[in-house]
Amino acid sequence: MTAAPRRVRVVGPGRAGRSLAGALTSVGWTLAGFVGRDDDPAAAASGVDLVVIATPDASIAEVAASIDPEPATVVAHLAGSLGLDVLAGHPRVAGLHPLVPLPDPERGEARLLAGTWFAVAGDPLVHDVVRDLGGRWFEVAERDRAAYHAAAAVASNHLVALLGQVERIAKGIGVPPAAYLDLAQAALDDVAARGAAAALTGPVARGDWDTVARHLAALDPSERDAYRALAAAARRLVNSTTTLPPNLP
Repeated sequence: MTAAPRRVRVVGPGRAGRSLAGALTSVGWTLAGFVGRDDDPAAAASGVDLVVIATPDASIAEVAASIDPEPATVVAHLAGSLGLDVLAGHPRVAGLHPLVPLPDPERGEARLLAGTWFAVAGDPLVHDVVRDLGGRWFEVAERDRAAYHAAAAVASNHLVALLGQVERIAKGIGVPPAAYLDLAQAALDDVAARGAAAALTGPVARGDWDTVARHLAALDPSERDAYRALAAAARRLVNSTTTLPPNLP
């Protein structure tokens, strides 16, 4: 006898919520609908196996408290930096954070079905969610959630901000910014294959401070602080006991 499809309801029909809803329905889950900002979420846990709260982090506790508890329903959030305490009052709770950018529902759905990693916590139903999506998971302790999410922000948001700096510098000298993307991808491939310290190349890795000084002198002053900070971070990979020379521009 074939088991009935599991049912999910999503509170918060934004990019993340719609991405997950689309991905789950594509692998056989039944979407029981969305609960939007102007809807009453009290009955969101009724008649479903899983309620996903996909609202902004600051609203999760308030939204969870407004949902009537159901003994058999798992209430989960998608926040990377929050623990399960924000879901207090529900008998079955979980955390399900996809470690992948979800810029729009279409790309988000595709990425969630491409074997992505998830940080999970709480009720084991979320393991089934990840398995159904063809993904991979790891567990993060409550005390480590903020540090985990900080690393995620560095890996994704800060990387994008860094490439934004590359775009600004490149455009200022008439070089197509896309010309640097293969370089960035090769560096990421090297990190994946060898680890960050072994993948580091360039003037900081060689201790070539004359070249670093020329870089800083050539940059617009508004770009220098970011360059210095990242050069110092690169230096830590080589030798954490030394710092950048104090006489750099």
